[in-house]
Amino acid sequence: MIIYGKQIVLYALEHHSHRICELYLAKDIEPKLFTKIKSCHKPILRLDSKKAQALARGGNHQGILARITPLESTPLTSIKHYRKILVLCGISDMGNIGGIFRSAYALGAQAIIITQIKSPKIEQILRTSSGAAFALPFCVVANTLDCINELKMAGFSLYGADMCGENVARFTPAQKWALFLGDESQGLYDKIAKKLDKMLSIQMHNGFDSLNVSVAAGIMMAYLDSNKG
Repeated sequence: MIIYGKQIVLYALEHHSHRICELYLAKDIEPKLFTKIKSCHKPILRLDSKKAQALARGGNHQGILARITPLESTPLTSIKHYRKILVLCGISDMGNIGGIFRSAYALGAQAIIITQIKSPKIEQILRTSSGAAFALPFCVVANTLDCINELKMAGFSLYGADMCGENVARFTPAQKWALFLGDESQGLYDKIAKKLDKMLSIQMHNGFDSLNVSVAAGIMMAYLDSNKG
C-alpha cells in the first residue's frame, strides 16, 4: 500500500513506523526533514517525477511517499466487543469517510463498520483521516441488515441519524451503542431505519437543514459521549 504527502508520511513515521517498508523521495527536501526520515532506519529510494506521480495516482505527493503494510479489516466478531461504534451505510465519498474516521478517533468512538460499499479505497481513507485510520479498528460488511442483527444480539442499542429524529443534545445513550449514518443524498434506507431503536437529529438554526455527513457525525458523537449516563 502506498501513502503519499508530507503530513501522512510523517505521521506514519512518528506513530506507526513498524508499518513502513520503504520511503520514496521525488525531490530534494530540507536537511532537518531528511534527518528525521533517515532516523527511522528504513530503505530510502529516489524516484523521478513520472514514477512518483504513478505511485500517487496523480495525487499531490509533495515529493515524499512510503510503501506500508496494508491495513487489514478487523473481524466483526472482534468489533462487537467494543461499546461505541459507527456504522456507515452507503457513504461512497472517501473524503467523507476519512473525515468520519478522524472525528471518531478524536472523539472516542472505538470502531467503524462500513456497509453497502463493496471496495472502499483504504489508501484514500487513510490519507483523508490524517492517519486516524491507522489506529481505529474497522471492518467492511456487505449486508447492513445482517450487521444490525449481529449488533442487536451483541447487546448494542442502535441509533440512526435522521433530520426528523429526537434531539441528540437531550438524549442519554445506552452504555453500548452503534450510530448509523447514511449518505448525504438519501440518508438511511427505510428498511434500515425501521430496525433501529431510536432516530436522532441535530437541532439547527437559521432555517438551515443540511450538514456534511462527516460534520454531522462529529457533532452526534460529541453529544453521545457528553450525555452518557
